[in-house]
Amino acid sequence: MSSTNPESELLRLRREKLNYWKSQGIDPFGQPFFDTRPIEHIVAQFIENQEVRIAGRILSIRDMGKSFFAHVQDQSSKIQIYANPQSCGELAFNQLKQLDIGDILGVEGSCFFTKTKEKTIRIKSWQLLVKSLRPLPSKWHGLHDVEARYRQRYLDLIMNPDVKKIFLYRSQIVKEIRNFLHQKGFIEVETPMMQTIAGGAAANPFKTFHEALGISLYLRIAPELYLKRLLVGGFEKIFELNRNFRNEGISRKHNPEFTMLEAYQAYGDFQSMASLLEEMISTVAEKVLGTLKFPASKHLGEGQVIDLTPPWPRKPFREVLQEAIGVDWFRLNSEEKRRLAEHYEVEIKEGFTESDICRHLFEKQVEAKTVGPLFVTELPTDFVPLAKQKKEDPQFVDVFELIVNGQELAPGYSELNDPLVQRSRLEKQAGEEKQKIDEEFLLALEYGMPPAGGIGLGIDRLTMLLTAQESIRDVILFPLLRPKEESKKPD
Repeated sequence: MSSTNPESELLRLRREKLNYWKSQGIDPFGQPFFDTRPIEHIVAQFIENQEVRIAGRILSIRDMGKSFFAHVQDQSSKIQIYANPQSCGELAFNQLKQLDIGDILGVEGSCFFTKTKEKTIRIKSWQLLVKSLRPLPSKWHGLHDVEARYRQRYLDLIMNPDVKKIFLYRSQIVKEIRNFLHQKGFIEVETPMMQTIAGGAAANPFKTFHEALGISLYLRIAPELYLKRLLVGGFEKIFELNRNFRNEGISRKHNPEFTMLEAYQAYGDFQSMASLLEEMISTVAEKVLGTLKFPASKHLGEGQVIDLTPPWPRKPFREVLQEAIGVDWFRLNSEEKRRLAEHYEVEIKEGFTESDICRHLFEKQVEAKTVGPLFVTELPTDFVPLAKQKKEDPQFVDVFELIVNGQELAPGYSELNDPLVQRSRLEKQAGEEKQKIDEEFLLALEYGMPPAGGIGLGIDRLTMLLTAQESIRDVILFPLLRPKEESKKPD
């Protein structure tokens, strides 16, 4: 004796409804519906007896015999709709009762207040625009099943207005960044996402192959070397909002595919770019969120507040590291450095240089513990092979890292434009793998690149900060996930 699968039964009933609509001469997937108003605008400017047209998805239904109530949601908001046989006619009223939660419909009617003062649209006419063949979750379990939220983001967006709000904010953040830079005289450009050499950063790339040309290509890890070619070509203020790809780990702060802003300004330096970044982020935060104060990540301690009100402090790397560990790292010998790193439980992997150990110690003892915003300036030269060295002390470069909320948000450089020094730095970085050196980039530098400042800003991390999200996955619509194993089919 077999038991009926409840889900299969629900799917069967939905398909029966689909056949019903088709029998009525209604195509439940082919109806246009134009000239609608966002529900948010109707709710905000609600006028009794005003004629309106809306379209959206049904989230709830109350069938009370001679009265029909439902809530309809579009991208902006939701509103109650109401009908009786007198408002829309007997046939249309009876057909309303065949609707299911999840169906999408268009409604034309007039505004009124119910006895409980709820803003409502009295249906004059309506159209089924899309028949939903699967029921929505009665109570979406996204708060508990985190992976399901990411995998079925569309359900997360339907059932959780706060999630949708995050991505609407993200769109506004990107828009305001563009507006800010355009107003400052920058132009937006596009550079290749497939490159013959993965340059511009130290990262493991994704590799592909182009059949027609018979060559290996890499998904870009950064657009930097192409953007600098444009400085050589005479563009003086440029930016790119770009997708980068790095074949590395996934964590709370990392996704293999991510969004960056890179901007370059001829005749600037790392200090002028820090000022530009400070003004841009505070302006965007104020315009999109209406505040410059945001809660810090929970791992930094309860009640911590990030205040983005300018000016932001600027402190040299050597100084902030010494404050964190109690000694001047750069005066220690190799053995003392290793013992200190072990004391702070820094994992020293095979092949780590002193520079690698220093970077990891800084990330653990400074970056991860800084609420910020803080510009850490004058980083070690080995950290940043594409930046200018300080004239007064060549072991450091004219660079900043903006640290906010326990993570790096943006680096900025006084860009290295000496082709001979640049070649030497890249050769040192490449070691025996000379094929990794971008000779076309070095050739461009030999024609002369003006002095310039540059910045890179993580859009995902900025969105995390401004929307108070703990994980990068919560600000990326479709983060990378391991493919879901197919469930075993019954015999």
